[in-house]
Amino acid sequence: MAPSALYRRFRTLLIANRGEIACRVIRSARAMGLRTVAVYSEADRDALHVGLADEAVLIGPARARDSYLNIERIIAAAKQSGAEAIHPGYGFLSESAEFAQACADAGIVFVGPTAAMITAMGSKSGSKELMEKAGVPLVPGFHGEAQDETTLAAAADKIGFPVLVKASAGGGGRGMRIVRSAGELAAAIVSAKREAKAAFGDDRMLIEKFVQNPRHIEVQIVGDSHGNLLSLFERECTLQRRHQKVIEEAPSPTLNAAQRETVCAAARKAAGAVNYVGAGTIEFVSDGKDVFFIEMNTRLQVEHPVTELITGIDLVEWQLRVAFGEKLPLKQDQITLNGHAIEARVYAENPHKNFMPSVGAIKTWRTPPETNGLRIDAGYRTGDAVSPYYDAMLAKVIAWAPTRDAAIDRLNRGLEDTDVRGVTTNLPFLSALITHPQVRANNIDTSFIERELKALTPAAPIASDLELCGAVAAILQAEAEAARADAHSPWRSSGWMPVGRRKRVFVFRRGQGADHVDTRVTLHYGGGPSTLTIGERELAFESAASGAGLDITLDGARSHVVAVIEGHELYLRTRNGRFDLHWVDPFGGEDEEQVGEDKIVAPLPGTVVALLAEQGAHLAKGAAILTLEVMKMEQTLRAPFAGVLKALKCKVGDIVQEGVELAEIEPDAA
Repeated sequence: MAPSALYRRFRTLLIANRGEIACRVIRSARAMGLRTVAVYSEADRDALHVGLADEAVLIGPARARDSYLNIERIIAAAKQSGAEAIHPGYGFLSESAEFAQACADAGIVFVGPTAAMITAMGSKSGSKELMEKAGVPLVPGFHGEAQDETTLAAAADKIGFPVLVKASAGGGGRGMRIVRSAGELAAAIVSAKREAKAAFGDDRMLIEKFVQNPRHIEVQIVGDSHGNLLSLFERECTLQRRHQKVIEEAPSPTLNAAQRETVCAAARKAAGAVNYVGAGTIEFVSDGKDVFFIEMNTRLQVEHPVTELITGIDLVEWQLRVAFGEKLPLKQDQITLNGHAIEARVYAENPHKNFMPSVGAIKTWRTPPETNGLRIDAGYRTGDAVSPYYDAMLAKVIAWAPTRDAAIDRLNRGLEDTDVRGVTTNLPFLSALITHPQVRANNIDTSFIERELKALTPAAPIASDLELCGAVAAILQAEAEAARADAHSPWRSSGWMPVGRRKRVFVFRRGQGADHVDTRVTLHYGGGPSTLTIGERELAFESAASGAGLDITLDGARSHVVAVIEGHELYLRTRNGRFDLHWVDPFGGEDEEQVGEDKIVAPLPGTVVALLAEQGAHLAKGAAILTLEVMKMEQTLRAPFAGVLKALKCKVGDIVQEGVELAEIEPDAA
């Protein structure tokens, strides 16, 4: 069937995705007058994208393979809701030729390329063979069908170490490993295959020469069913961690105008090899001199907003118009580049604990206004739950400005003015990253984050007088608001006021367990100006509500403080950073039993996918014990000290909840 026969006008669109991208597609679709249908798993029943859509259909249990990866259920949801078209978003089934074909077979428009195009370009190995024939430069590597250990080992040896082992059907850094010697190869292949199978249902591998000090350059392309194919300039996504993009920007600060035209022409040539229809991305790796084709992503990318901001083009709208069967509205020479845009991915993860994903209910979600070049694409709000079943990305903060330096400054302010409570996020890490002098100077490669990780994840700042006084002000403000709401409060009685000079003591705790530090703050009030005493220091103190925060004046110097109180837990954001304080219960009784260090417990809900040590074995400190799959990524739990593995309390395939004991270690005698 000709591609043009697969695209036609429709009125109802089902979005086969969740989170931020589902919300993003719904916004553009509704602006075009389309009726929108969301799908959701049992874990996402109250999710933001469900509420934004005109209709929503339950498609199964929380596990992705039973819901968002279940083709039959998604097609059934489209038929049930009367949807004539399906937008796959990114991830999940977005690059599944089987899904695209199932849509075509059901008479449903798939907003994207045809199954044949996905098959040709979606396979990393197949696309490389196609690019080789088309004359597009390639990284040396093995892209064959044979997958036995001997063949892969021989290919790696021929290419020369270091090599990159990567999933043929993969993306997002999953199923990818850098291997620096022959001795590391077998274990890397096993681990990468297992991760690829879990994420994509396909464990085929390819092997490439690992380019030293590489930069990641990619080109946005869009084609229609009338033979028109355009490039919309390039993006640079060099700042990565575990092969997953963290910061993306457009245009690339690395390329000059001539290099830009060369790489965009190569991208058009690559997409033209399959007469591509829809939005897609041609990815390249650069060694600083040359660029080599890596792969094509036959879908919309997470980082598409930076391209939208420098071109003024709504890529989702273009996707939908192409799916209508329309011609692209512009010619290549009508697409112009304006200014610079940069994006940061906000994740529920803890950079201080090896970026371990964080799950739980979002108690506070505050983002700055989308003005002055700032854009926020979010998939969550206050009250939403971050579950262990899906990717941990919460939102993208994107900034546009006339210059790169100005865009970085705007992005940093946007990150600094964002508050998320209830789960741990990478917001401070992102601010530290984009303000790093070497990032601003564009002196980076894809290993930059790993090299600079210590500098990018400094110890949490210690609360100063400003934060302690802000905590007092926040408590007083909350108490005053509660009193005003109480009709019987003496504060509401005319003329009622305590007489004379009074004082009130607050104790704030930082840290937990034996490492905690308590600080005493004494408020003096009544009979004159208020003061605060901290240690030997006495400070003149004033506070007043201001917007979403408080204006604190200490000894004549005014500062703005954002504060959130949850019971006795306080979160404060000041010019010095973000702070968590515990207001010690004046009635005591707060100590909690701590889990012993000899117990290895699940840090998050997950599935045990590998046992890496045997019961009774002697383990060195840091030795691998077992591997958990959490949020589609593998996390290896290691021995906290040298000792004997006394007990393994789980087996491969077990689904475990957070805090469940998995193993026990008996430490070596001192």
